[in-house]
Amino acid sequence: MPSTGNKNPYPLFIITATLGCLIAISFVNRSFSLNGHTFRTLDILADLKSSPADSTEDSDDPESVTVASKDGDSTAAPRIITARNYLTYDGLVDYGILKPQDSSYGISHFMNALHELQTGKRKKVRIAYFGDSMIEGDLITQDLRDRLQAYFGGNGVGFVPATSIVASFRTSIGHTFSKNWKDYHYKNDPPASVALGLSGHTFYPSGQSWIRYVPVKRPHLDHFGEVSVLYGNANGNLLVNDKSVPLQGGEALNAVTIHLDSTRTDVTLSFNGDDQLPVYGAAFEDGQGIYVDNFSFRGISGIEMAKLSRQMWEDVQRVRPYDLVVLHYGANVLWKPELTDYDWYEKPMSKVADSLRQVLPHTSILMVGCADKSYRKNGTYVTAPGVKALLKTQHKIASKYGFAYWNLFHAMGGEGSMKKWVESDTALANKDYTHFNFRGASKVGELLYKAIMDEYKLETH
Repeated sequence: MPSTGNKNPYPLFIITATLGCLIAISFVNRSFSLNGHTFRTLDILADLKSSPADSTEDSDDPESVTVASKDGDSTAAPRIITARNYLTYDGLVDYGILKPQDSSYGISHFMNALHELQTGKRKKVRIAYFGDSMIEGDLITQDLRDRLQAYFGGNGVGFVPATSIVASFRTSIGHTFSKNWKDYHYKNDPPASVALGLSGHTFYPSGQSWIRYVPVKRPHLDHFGEVSVLYGNANGNLLVNDKSVPLQGGEALNAVTIHLDSTRTDVTLSFNGDDQLPVYGAAFEDGQGIYVDNFSFRGISGIEMAKLSRQMWEDVQRVRPYDLVVLHYGANVLWKPELTDYDWYEKPMSKVADSLRQVLPHTSILMVGCADKSYRKNGTYVTAPGVKALLKTQHKIASKYGFAYWNLFHAMGGEGSMKKWVESDTALANKDYTHFNFRGASKVGELLYKAIMDEYKLETH
């Protein structure tokens, strides 16, 4: 029976000619525009042209990291880390491994500090956690602190400012104060003579000013072991539970530590009306363990940290040194949901990052990528286009300065996750489709704790 197969050669000629054209266009390496739309450069040979030896270290914005050994020593035992794409990896992406010759970069210092704490080689490890309203009232940080203290030890809430606009709903410490404090801060243009504290605030007593702190009935927070009063350049006296304590020191930051009577269930700090005495707040710790200080400031983007002086940072590392600094911003950068050009933010935030790297050469720094944010479009809530653009900008800064990076957006579920967190049967976020509620903040704290501990186990085993 004669064959009925199609032996027409034209389809083969058409396919061959098409492939030839595409290959030719690939070598042209030019983009073109049509009706205002710019088409990307076409290169079907891109995978063949790329070399396995290409390194992310040569890129301004590497998407993933692979390293063969921990210390960059060819004689060391191989430490294979699978590629960590910052868009899809739930853990910490450590850009310190791009600079193996300097262990001060990335997360290594913090991991070593945790190991020394666990093995009894040091007494304390401290974390300074900076953020906006996403962490105010000790949200996220209180759960992170609780989990870390349960594992590594420690009793105490860490730093608490002299006054706070969220003191009434903070659940990790009781906090009241007189209303006659003068508060200089990021947003009210303090005079040049005022050195802002790490919280972005510096307080001055006016008349008989006082602060009262009370422990809460929660694990690791139910008693005060020691309290350190933090203040600026001044000499005078302070009443701690009616006991006079001298304040002396000529630095931007000074501290006096009082070991409290175990029978006392509160601490009252009274000031005698010296309106020249700069006060920052108090820190509550025990003899050893890990401590997480919450430095929240509502409505800022992080670039305000440039107003903190180098002298303040140096004094902080002398008085209360930090092993990890966390930068958690983004909610106030996404003020226009469809904006995707963050050059206006990248430049000043890069200056902050550079300054921190210079003044804290031996401190690990972690940048937390922004959370999902939804806005209403065509009758439904969707992820704002600016979210992924901001994530990329934050990641670019982290990789450039050798920070560690954690993608909160992906960890909470990625695209559309804020809508799910808000509208689930057990809501995890507020109806503004931006902020977590207590349950959601607790979950974020646990997610970050897991990321830290996964990295810790990788580093120490």
